[in-house]
Amino acid sequence: MAYTKEEKYDLTVTGEIAGHVRAILELLGEDPEREGLVKTPERVAKAMQFLTKGYEEDGVEIIRSAMFEEDYSQMVLVKDIELYSVCEHHMLPFIGKCHVAYIPNGRITGLSKIARVVETFARRLQVQERLTVQIRDCIQEALNPLGVAVVIEANHTCMQIRGVEKSNAITTTSAFSGAFLRSEKTRNEFLNLIK
Repeated sequence: MAYTKEEKYDLTVTGEIAGHVRAILELLGEDPEREGLVKTPERVAKAMQFLTKGYEEDGVEIIRSAMFEEDYSQMVLVKDIELYSVCEHHMLPFIGKCHVAYIPNGRITGLSKIARVVETFARRLQVQERLTVQIRDCIQEALNPLGVAVVIEANHTCMQIRGVEKSNAITTTSAFSGAFLRSEKTRNEFLNLIK
């Protein structure tokens, strides 16, 4: 079977990550040759590559790939966007939802592009605070709207299954620019819509 250069690169990376996972299993006192673990290193490697695929994507280009001139200057809101990311401190998942709004300034983008931007930045090793700001800044840069609002609500498994073990804790972060920052009325409209 012939592979493209990109696929060979992926296979090489998969193999290298799998070797490290195998070593971790041994350090934990496991036998990586045990029937249930034989394919685990490769599975973990592929899972980590998938969970961090956002490093290969450009959020600004995603927005600009479907940008249209439109005389519309009211809020555009995409809410309850599912979000799956990996905490960079413990490499454990955090899962939640993201709400994104912007006020166009002569240009709009395809609604699915907003969700794709969230996915792009979420699929990296992250902290929720940075993720929130990256999404805001990407949309601001790509569209130059009158304002952007982003709120993320997430459960962090690093808090739920280890450490303080608080399974009901939800972390909420927000980032605003332009009209959402300057106008309490605009910001409150957004916050009321995402309740």
